[in-house]
Amino acid sequence: MQPLNTYFDHTLLKPDAVRADIEKLCEQAKQYHFYSVCVNSCHVRLADRILEGTGVKVTSVVGFPLGAMETSAKAYETDIACENGADEIDMVINIGAVKEGRFDFAEDDIAAVVSICHDHNAVLKVIIETCLLTDEEIIKACEIAEAAGADFVKTSTGFAKKADGISPGGASVHAVKLMRATVSESVKIKASGGIHTLAQANALIEAGADRLGCSASVDIMEEYLRYLT
Repeated sequence: MQPLNTYFDHTLLKPDAVRADIEKLCEQAKQYHFYSVCVNSCHVRLADRILEGTGVKVTSVVGFPLGAMETSAKAYETDIACENGADEIDMVINIGAVKEGRFDFAEDDIAAVVSICHDHNAVLKVIIETCLLTDEEIIKACEIAEAAGADFVKTSTGFAKKADGISPGGASVHAVKLMRATVSESVKIKASGGIHTLAQANALIEAGADRLGCSASVDIMEEYLRYLT
């Protein structure tokens, strides 16, 4: 297994995050040598400046957290984020289109963002929001994302709730296994949402996750380092 720290997209997507919070996030990412930081697109330029030359990449979310924007809006946000220094883009699929069977529309929505990402040599991850989908819809969403040329499929925004409207809808081992069984080996899996402990992180990696999106990355690494000692 690769070093644990290299699985993490160290994440801060809260709407009330200020510049000092982003600066702290980036300093933590440098300290632990995380794979990337994941921020809202308005913070990409700042994160890119702080992380320049460190090897830590910058991930920007797009169409976040609902995915219900015009395709052109997602494409424009992607282009701006990449121009400002984003190495990777995490876009939210049009969840409603998947739910009602408008698969061609959902695929075209992703393909528009794929085109811009790859023009910038950026990686695209497609957030399918597993807590809002049935197993059959998860499979279809993964198939759509791969057909559109996505590099990753990702479980969750971390903002959606399950059908009861109360329970959090983060990553699950079941969803990751299902996603891994659906896409080819050329497409990677990112698990995100509600990952707070080393046990959760290890279980998701074992299930097939290639990347973990966490706001608790530092806590998990500290738990891991205590375990090693």
